Amino acid sequence: MVRSRVQGKLDCDGTRPRLVMIPRPEYPRPSLRRRDWVNLNGEWEFGAGQSAAFNRRILVPFCPQSQLSGVGERAPGDVVWYRRRFAAPAADRLLLHFGAVDFRATVWVNGAEVASHEGGHTPFAVDIGGLVAGPDNILVVRAEDPLTDRTIPRGKQSWTEVSESIFYTPTTGIWQTVWLEPLPSRHVRGLRVLPDPVGGAVELEVAAEGRMEVTVSLAGRVTGRWSGSAGGARVDLDTIALWSPESPSLYDVQVTLLDADGRELDSVVSYFGLRTIEAREGRVWLNGLPYVQRLVLDQGYFPGGLLTAATDDDLRRDIELTKALGFNGVRKHQKLEDPRWVYWADVLGLLVWAEMPSAHAYTAAAGARLTAEWRAAVVRDRDHPSIAAWVPVNESWGIPSALDEPARARFLVNLYRLTRELDDSRPVVSNDGWEHAVTDLCTLHDYSPAGELADRYRSLRAALDPGDRPRPPYLRGYEHRGEPLIVSEFGGLSLTGSGGWGYSSVSGADELLGAYRGMIGAVMGPGPVEGFCYTQLTDVEQERNGLLTFERRPKVDPDLIRPITQMQKGHGTG
Repeated sequence: MVRSRVQGKLDCDGTRPRLVMIPRPEYPRPSLRRRDWVNLNGEWEFGAGQSAAFNRRILVPFCPQSQLSGVGERAPGDVVWYRRRFAAPAADRLLLHFGAVDFRATVWVNGAEVASHEGGHTPFAVDIGGLVAGPDNILVVRAEDPLTDRTIPRGKQSWTEVSESIFYTPTTGIWQTVWLEPLPSRHVRGLRVLPDPVGGAVELEVAAEGRMEVTVSLAGRVTGRWSGSAGGARVDLDTIALWSPESPSLYDVQVTLLDADGRELDSVVSYFGLRTIEAREGRVWLNGLPYVQRLVLDQGYFPGGLLTAATDDDLRRDIELTKALGFNGVRKHQKLEDPRWVYWADVLGLLVWAEMPSAHAYTAAAGARLTAEWRAAVVRDRDHPSIAAWVPVNESWGIPSALDEPARARFLVNLYRLTRELDDSRPVVSNDGWEHAVTDLCTLHDYSPAGELADRYRSLRAALDPGDRPRPPYLRGYEHRGEPLIVSEFGGLSLTGSGGWGYSSVSGADELLGAYRGMIGAVMGPGPVEGFCYTQLTDVEQERNGLLTFERRPKVDPDLIRPITQMQKGHGTG
């Protein structure tokens, strides 16, 4: 069931008022909130084909391939169209926001083209204030997403009409919230929050002109204030509470922009967590202490909505289930998740490896396209305390045979350096799984049985031996430089007779529990491994190797799984 807000609106013909259900009614951008906004989710006119023919209805923000959209077509076409009428709130400026539109979007308002955007996983916005007025305005969106184009960053979306292997139903068009944000002519255009746990302070970069006041609070109590010219600020905190999965303390921060007479022009609210995370001396350190990351692979697909969760509660529930199974983090695999999910990871305390959805074929244009979207992804999420690592590439996807080895290495090094330039506060994984170049973590994928895992990870030398691995741990010219070793994919156990597949199978819940214990024990036994990521959290379509079914039902009692997940380092039994 889609939980929604009820509000009055005009029907698509602009004539009769009626009540409609608005799906995903929560504020879509938790890291920069304002009081006034208008949600444009709900029923839109819809069509497919090169020319605009609006002959159906769709429920935004669900993609047409999903059942929750009301369309439910596996292959709606490479080009789809959306149209709706909307009332424009009175404001000096009016930003039209799109959380994500896959893949190329063109937007018209009242017949004028106002925006074009490429990148199916990152947000964009445009000021439409000069084009709208009153209760009757028309918004049209064209989305182009060529199904068979493998040079597009697709992640786990299949490029065929039938899902198979590890690839699932694709997503076309709008799949995150569309909304309006009325603004005064002078307003806060952007906010960067830079916590300083060591110095007991927070620094702010505020894109605005004029005077501003900053208030920081913790659990409702003011812990710091600052006032002065907009631009930069440093607020000393009188109470220090570090953020971690075990204690996810968050500070609220309010920035108020004032005119020359001290009247409020604009006010925004954000939040931050005080924490440090780094890789050094062969270990990962959280807040200055060694920390074992116990991650689970999370594909981020949801019943009925595919990439889009039916409700905000569903996003929160996935994190609660993850923690109930004993994990302190996830590797969000091949998906840039809804900002609301990242928010819940901050609030509930979950480390997140943020990973760019890969293309699956390489051209120079594909490389540039991926790089541009990755830049936007890092900028969107770099202020979240839950983000624990950046992963721009997985298993050399999108850059396998089209480039020789030196060219592949240059591509990876350039992505690593770009990521570090945008955010140097957390580790960067150059190429998760194998064929690393410069990297902060040595991450390896290994679906061997427990006995082979125990043998391979008993020593660093054995772990880094190319042996019978699909690809070597490092590209030629690069080698291990003391990075922490993390087995970032292993497991993949499915139940015999489940109707799908896994990397290996077991006959029932008891055997699943035993095999899981053996695999966790193998990687957590004495040896160089400093963390792991088990495959995977939930079943997805034909891939049935989750600890939970696709409907989020546990296959084994979480109370039995949790102590195994939290097995202490060096106590593994193999």
